[in-house]
Amino acid sequence: NEMGENAKVLVLFAYSKAMVNANGRAALQLTSQSKPEESGGYEFSDGGVVASGTPTIYKVLAMLPSLSKDDALNSTRHFFRELNRFGMTSFIDAGATGVAYPEDYGAVATMASEAAFPMRISNFLFAQKKGTELSSFREWTAEHPVGVNMAKDRLTGYVLEGGGEILVWDASDYEDFMSPRPDWTPNVAEELQQVVQVLVDKHWPIRIHASYDETISRILDVFEPAFRAAGYRQRWAIDHAETITRRNIARVKALGGGIALQNRLSYSGEFFAERYGDAAASNVQPIRAMLELGVPISAGTDATRVASYNPWPSLYWFVTRRTLGGTQFGGEEHRLTREEALRLYTVGTAWISGEDAVKGRIAPGQYADFALLSDDYMLVPQEQILSIESVMTVTGGDIVYATTPFGKHIPAALLPPSPAWSPVARYHGYARA
Repeated sequence: NEMGENAKVLVLFAYSKAMVNANGRAALQLTSQSKPEESGGYEFSDGGVVASGTPTIYKVLAMLPSLSKDDALNSTRHFFRELNRFGMTSFIDAGATGVAYPEDYGAVATMASEAAFPMRISNFLFAQKKGTELSSFREWTAEHPVGVNMAKDRLTGYVLEGGGEILVWDASDYEDFMSPRPDWTPNVAEELQQVVQVLVDKHWPIRIHASYDETISRILDVFEPAFRAAGYRQRWAIDHAETITRRNIARVKALGGGIALQNRLSYSGEFFAERYGDAAASNVQPIRAMLELGVPISAGTDATRVASYNPWPSLYWFVTRRTLGGTQFGGEEHRLTREEALRLYTVGTAWISGEDAVKGRIAPGQYADFALLSDDYMLVPQEQILSIESVMTVTGGDIVYATTPFGKHIPAALLPPSPAWSPVARYHGYARA
């Protein structure tokens, strides 16, 4: 009601449900004749609609209008300031749907051309449309070199890193734990092999989406012969790997790969347990086995659609294995110490981007990136980890965020959030306690 009777509203829960009000439904031209993607659906009621299933939600999100260049730039400035607020100085963008490269990356490119760029970004290119994956990767690898810094005054400030995390649409499973696990259709392995061969020939780093061990097995069946035949030595990673087994962890290790983990289960763990049972839930995301086998691991959030961009609920998950709904997953053996979790977030993630020699630690020869925190992460009670913020964040020696008691160092104020209807204009980002 506060937004007005003409407001168009979409509320997203992970990639499981998207709720659109009546005005939004009309704007998107969704009707009872609209066909959802396979394994998804539309449920119409009171003039609105609920979309379900990851492919259908991708389709709905692709219908949303784009921001103007000015709004996109202003929104990006606000988003980076928000990341700095939580102590972040770097992130890896593992790709997204509905974005063309380089056209839709103009706001980030503009910021990277300015002094005191507040973040360091490693960017991966993500296949956008089923049926065009091979042609897209052929075009990208021919026209856009990886590893070239595009920031004005930051070493490794804005870099195109590689391909992924979607290489071939049908080779991907989905993180919608409210739906059955999808399986590969015929010819997928051949399609993936063709794309992988392009990336291997061009020596591009790779990351690939796989939630389930069954999918990981099929991916590794493609990767193993391709990587070994080419002597592939670039860094590569499996993204997510919630149900990976020890056997496949060892296969990843043997191929020189890493595993990128996130806290999606913080938000959807109850649905996972309901579908797959308590035994599977207690063994989900077997981090201890990964550490024992010596696989490089990074930690993150998988923001912004399936989880928050705030890293502290993610660190809380790795330390407690407790969802935000209060459900406890597994026993003590699967939890990390606070130092272990922090290492995965810093040194671990720098390994994935190939920057562990220059960032991830406060040490001579490393970049001057650090944050002073509102509370001592190592000592506060577990529940207080959720509310940690930065009081001063520094990227490359530049103060990019500050608050009390560092008031005289607060960076220049940003323009008000835009467009005017942006919820950030009212709620000012992630809620404070």
